[in-house]
Amino acid sequence: MESLLAGLRRRPDAEAPNLFAVDAADRLILDTASDVVAGLDGSSVAVIGDRYGALTLGTALAHGHSGIRVHQDSYTGELALARNAAEAGLTGVYRNCGLDEELLGGAAVVLLQLPRSLAELTEIAETIARFAPSNTRIFAGGRDKHMTPAMNSVLRHSFESVTAGRGRQKARVLTASEPIAAAVQSYPATEMIEDLDLTVVAHGAVFAGAKLDIGTRFLATFVARMKPNARTVVDLGCGTGILACVAAQTHPDARIVATDRSAAAVASARASAQANGVTIDVVRDDAMGTFADSSVDLIVCNPPFHEGASLHTGSAEKLFAAAGRVLAPGGELWTVYNTHLGYRRAIADAVGPTEVAGKNAKFTVTRSIA
Repeated sequence: MESLLAGLRRRPDAEAPNLFAVDAADRLILDTASDVVAGLDGSSVAVIGDRYGALTLGTALAHGHSGIRVHQDSYTGELALARNAAEAGLTGVYRNCGLDEELLGGAAVVLLQLPRSLAELTEIAETIARFAPSNTRIFAGGRDKHMTPAMNSVLRHSFESVTAGRGRQKARVLTASEPIAAAVQSYPATEMIEDLDLTVVAHGAVFAGAKLDIGTRFLATFVARMKPNARTVVDLGCGTGILACVAAQTHPDARIVATDRSAAAVASARASAQANGVTIDVVRDDAMGTFADSSVDLIVCNPPFHEGASLHTGSAEKLFAAAGRVLAPGGELWTVYNTHLGYRRAIADAVGPTEVAGKNAKFTVTRSIA
């Protein structure tokens, strides 16, 4: 088992000395649930939030299980799991599912890497309680530094029994059972953004929820100025699709595409477009990996500045490189970022000449030409 876990890789996510494919919480979840999982058929095991395959492949190897059902919000997590499974000779022991009845129907055990977001945990817990059988048991683990008492409270809204296990290597597992189905699901949530005249729909895992984060708000004020003759506009890392919806209003003759690696973001952007009566193509993808070279006229992007819990610029730099590849000659990338990050040089190197289009107390907006 340890040789399997030690050999797992993060790719295609960023890899660096301070970024790990497995942590103490993965190991503790596997050990805590081991006796229960051993007595089950693999098809009775559901895994949620497995970042790079430790829970899925560890379960398969330890117990000889196959048919494990897996939900990963991140598309890059799905790709990493598939690559790690192939290298371990475990391809075919699992199948990917949405966060729905296909994943949870008949699941006697759910192995869960606790998300940092209480909104995401709320949607996960309510969905388990809605679709899983009454005898299901949830083993939810995380690192101590990322766990809060509020997580216990969230779980107690959806399960009669919630107990905390003993900590090990600064990780802990919460065990929950006896699901309580909510009369009304908390997610997706809907909110009206008055100053943009937009309705935003958000699932629990989406950054900023149904709110308008301040970076996106600043970038949105420039959309009407962006390449008015663009035929194809991409909202890269779209989240709830706010920028895509604004672009659909300001560039009515263009094809608008919203893309994100998050399943929750893709579902949210699709719902936001429908709520606002605009036509947007929504694609779950890893940094526009399925887009052809030199095929897009305009890209708007509010890039991430972290990898999971770690501050790291790898994801942003990956998006900049993708924009440089996908933009047609003369195409534009408009980006907003925290000024202290100093992304301008990296963007220019990846895309082309880059100028500051605007700046406020916290953020910088740049325009780059391919």
